[in-house]
Amino acid sequence: MPRVYNFSAGPSMLPEAVLEKAQAEMLDWKSTGMSVMEMSHRSKAYVAIAEKAEADLRELLAIPRSYKVLFLPGGATGQFAAVPMNLLRGKSKVSYVSTGLWSEKAIAEAKRYADVQIAASAKAANFTTIPSRSEWTIDSDAAYLHYTSNETIGGVEFHGIPEVGDLVLVSDMSSDILSRPLDVSRFGLIYAGAQKNMGPSGIVVVIVREDLIGEPLPGTPSIFDYKKQAENGSMLNTPPTYPWYLLGLVLEWLKEQGGLAAAEARNQAKAETLYAAIDDSAFYSNPVDPACRSRMNVPFRIANPNLEKTFLAEAKAAGLVNLEGHRSVGGFRASLYNAMPVAGVDALVEFMGEFERKYG
Repeated sequence: MPRVYNFSAGPSMLPEAVLEKAQAEMLDWKSTGMSVMEMSHRSKAYVAIAEKAEADLRELLAIPRSYKVLFLPGGATGQFAAVPMNLLRGKSKVSYVSTGLWSEKAIAEAKRYADVQIAASAKAANFTTIPSRSEWTIDSDAAYLHYTSNETIGGVEFHGIPEVGDLVLVSDMSSDILSRPLDVSRFGLIYAGAQKNMGPSGIVVVIVREDLIGEPLPGTPSIFDYKKQAENGSMLNTPPTYPWYLLGLVLEWLKEQGGLAAAEARNQAKAETLYAAIDDSAFYSNPVDPACRSRMNVPFRIANPNLEKTFLAEAKAAGLVNLEGHRSVGGFRASLYNAMPVAGVDALVEFMGEFERKYG
């Protein structure tokens, strides 16, 4: 069966070249006579894989030497707790910007460890926009300010880095990291689950400024202690070795594709193609403020909701899968991460046009 165009929000599609390389190396990685899945994480062979992945990530994002890069289990959800555990550093207050479900989940977890002040919220607008920076209220006594750079469900994305003065800036970039160049030096900490733009599920990347680690809350589990993980090369315990390897293959692929500037150009073109098809139609609609529409996740609806099941069934038959909207909002959602080729978006737009002519 030919491969489909997979528009899943996560776990998402991986580059076909990455899957082919993993397939070729499945039984025998570089003449070791074993799969990466069978290697000791302490072996020279695996340490080489891990070090190469970190070096490639540092190169792609131009990460300064003063930052530690950690490859950890627990996903981004684990970091909802780990961030306040590590970054409070004697303070009791933190600030969060609420722009959707994932920032709301981060807020709920942070409240278990700190006094959370909501600097801004788009809840009243049903999370279809991002409050203007001039409307934010930030507590200067906060240990940090946290925002979610892209909300996969609502389809809103920050298209720039918010200015917060001397306050430590923290961002959950799970769904748009590596989709464009980034000035890491503007942040105290960035974390990102891999299963959108970096690899399979099961591993999360944390990029943290070195001077911020070493003062975790009393009782912080060792596995969530950034300093201990950094001192142990992210191998305080057995790490998720195969996801780490696959993540490394994705980084190699990104470099071969021209790096993050080239990725941004492709992602911008894909998003513009799909949004134009929606905006030029009376049959399809997108509820998000055009100023903060996501390039990664495009939610949309059709004029007649009774046709949703038909749309999904016919799309699947055409090789376009996982277009269902999140269960909390319904409708449709097309995720356009780095691995989604331009041809996939073109095929979706062509299908949407044919469906409208047939049922509109």
